[in-house]
Amino acid sequence: MLAVSGWAQDAKPEPYSPELVKRAEAGDAEAQANLGRLYCNGEGVTQDYKEAVKWYTKSAEQGFAFGQSLLGFCYYKGEGVTQDYKEAVKWYTKSAEQGNGGAQFNLGGCYQWGKGVEKDEKEAVKWYTKAAESGNEMADVRAVAQFTLGFCYFSGHGVTQDYKEAVKWYTKSAEQGYEFAQAHLAECYERGKGVEKDEKEAVKWYTKSAEQGNEGAKKALEQLKSK
Repeated sequence: MLAVSGWAQDAKPEPYSPELVKRAEAGDAEAQANLGRLYCNGEGVTQDYKEAVKWYTKSAEQGFAFGQSLLGFCYYKGEGVTQDYKEAVKWYTKSAEQGNGGAQFNLGGCYQWGKGVEKDEKEAVKWYTKAAESGNEMADVRAVAQFTLGFCYFSGHGVTQDYKEAVKWYTKSAEQGYEFAQAHLAECYERGKGVEKDEKEAVKWYTKSAEQGNEGAKKALEQLKSK
């Protein structure tokens, strides 16, 4: 199961500084989430998961969506706290309902695999869809969600099997450079699933995926070229 940290929207977070600590201690929810992330990753401070959870909790309890998502991730992974899927789902849900793409994707995964909630593939697809349609600031999370949603349509998990819809989402993800989507899209072109069979297009997408190190794409590309 894939899981994302929820901080993908901030490629260059604010670095550690006395000013950041001062704002966090004064109750700034965003500063608290940022400070927690620095402790989580050991950026500018000694890595300390418990300290990260402390600041994530302060942020999350103020209703800050990113803080809630990050706290949910800690409970899901058991970093700084005892692993607790139900608590993870609680915070993911709060964040997801505010539109956080990372939390939406992770919540979908919890429903898909029955982690902290009863397994419900339709509910999983609902949250994957929201993450797949999330805003530009969550581009990398969105690409993973689009691929996952495409796979649900391809395999018929939580939705009626629909190869054309699968290709639609694979394409959106592949065009953003996600290697697994590129490989699956290539396979659709190779086999004529959801699109007209097109070996040139298959080679194109297998190549893009292979260039990122995808071993499955490399093997498929070799087999296709040897025909």
